[in-house]
Order: sequence, then C-alpha cells, then structure tokens
Amino acid sequence: MRLKAVSRSQGANRDIKSGQIRPRGFDLEFEEWPVLVKAFRAMVREQAFDVCEMALTTYICARQHGVPLIGIPIFLVRGFHHDKITIRADSNIRGVEDLIGSKIGVNRGYTVTTGVWARTILDREGLDLNDVTWVRSSDEHVEAYTPPKNVEMIREGASLEEMLLAGDLSAVAGMAPSEFQSDNVKTLLPDPEEAALRALDRSGFYPINHLIVMTESIVEKFPELPVALFECFTEQKKQYLERITTQRVSDDDEIDARNRKLQSMGFDPLPYGVAPNEQVLNELIDSGLRQQILSPTSGWEDYFCRSTLDLTG
Repeated sequence: MRLKAVSRSQGANRDIKSGQIRPRGFDLEFEEWPVLVKAFRAMVREQAFDVCEMALTTYICARQHGVPLIGIPIFLVRGFHHDKITIRADSNIRGVEDLIGSKIGVNRGYTVTTGVWARTILDREGLDLNDVTWVRSSDEHVEAYTPPKNVEMIREGASLEEMLLAGDLSAVAGMAPSEFQSDNVKTLLPDPEEAALRALDRSGFYPINHLIVMTESIVEKFPELPVALFECFTEQKKQYLERITTQRVSDDDEIDARNRKLQSMGFDPLPYGVAPNEQVLNELIDSGLRQQILSPTSGWEDYFCRSTLDLTG
C-alpha cells in the first residue's frame, strides 16, 4: 500500500525516505516541503497526507480541538531551547526577573512548539508567564484555538527583530540570536548549552519538538500501520546512531553533533515510546495548561495509537 508522507530529511529518517528501510506492508511516498511548518498546517487543516512529521504541541492542540489525527510515540526531532530566548546585546535586562510586566515576542504562533518550550524554560527560571504580554508574529495552525488575553498579534508591517531592536519588545522567545540579521542580540541565559545539559542531567528535561502522526482514517483502514511505522523508525534509529559513532566528526551536521555528544554522556539521543518520555510529555501538558494552550489529559491513550502505547525503541 502506497502512503503519502512528509518528513524533513535528517539522519533519523534518511534510509526510510530513500526506501532502503520500509514499514512492513507499506511504501511511503515522500513529498518535499522546503518550509516544513506549511506541511504542518496542511495536515492540521486539510489532513493532506497519510503520514506526517508534526510539531508536538501543534498536534496535541489540534487533537484537543477535534482534528482527526493520531500519533505514534516516534519523537523524530528533539532540541534544547535555552538559546531560544533572545534579548538586545545592549539591553538593561540582566535576568528573567527583569522581564516581569514586559512585552516578549513569539516567533510565529503562540502554540508553536519551540516557543512553548522557551516559555517553559522561563517558567522554570521563575517568570510568571501571566505577567507578560506575548506578541506573536503569525496566526495559529489550529484555527479553532483562541489564545489567552495576554497574547496579541504583531502590528502590521513590523517584524520581531525590528521591534526588539527598537525597544518595543524586551525579548523574543522561540528564536536564537543566529536567526537575527543584527549583531546587537544575545541569549538571555548565559551559556545556554551548559544550562540545557544541566537541566537534562538534573531533571531529565529533554524537550520533544516533532513526532509522527497519521490521519485517523488511514489507521482505521490499516490498523497494522502504527506498529509497522514504529518498527520501521526504530530500525532506522538503530542504524543511524551506529553510523554517527563511526562517521567522521567533520561530517556531522548540528543534529548529529548533539546526538553524538549525548551518546558520549550516556544518554539516548532519540528515545522512542511513551514510557521513556512520560516525564517530559507530562511537563509539556502541565506547562501547556499554565500557558492556556492545552487542556488536561486523562492519559496518553488519547494521543497515541493503542497498539504502540507499550512499545519502546
């Protein structure tokens, strides 16, 4: 059975996209979307594909608003976001406490996963997120979602960078300094990589960015698909992690380098399954509640195919 699929090329799916590794009984025909977030929107609003990589918060928010998608606990993309809180380099802001009562920009929509994790970090650092006005630069993928009253849309014709440099924003959440054109920016948190690794070591804080989702209709038609996909991506992960231990460091991209480092520290860079990720999933739900994005959940069977709930890889 041929299935229409979208996933951005990376080490953890390279051989699946080439067809060297296939889900048992299925062929995945991948479409290339240079701007992956547009594929997220097409999947949420039109169920445009059978199988799609998707940002985690976008997916949970969509499912809570009745969008007929269902996930498997293949968390294809993860990242540390301590570097995604940017201020002006010449700002008087010295710490999180200086952001109380300010305006902070949000890259794209308020529900975008990177921004959600950046705000979670601010929350962990002691900032009351309700004491901030959040200025988003775009609307939401999930049309039915209405942001809280302390979220406003950027003024027409403006950009987050312009507003930050002009002093109209105290910070921007969801963007690293490298994403700005100006040199007059820096991270709010000093040594963000060290802060991220410390949070991982102390409390298991290892944010999930993307997972694999399917339309409910394709799973109803092919109930064996979720397990076939889980096994397929697990085999790819095994081969990928073996590969980066032997490939030259000079051949690493940014993700390879981070995964290599985590392996050397004794961490699994890509844990798949609900059980090894339950702590960070619960933290996302709890933080999403405080950010007024998500609703309480009665259990992860609401979000992942039952046939994959007990699988790990």
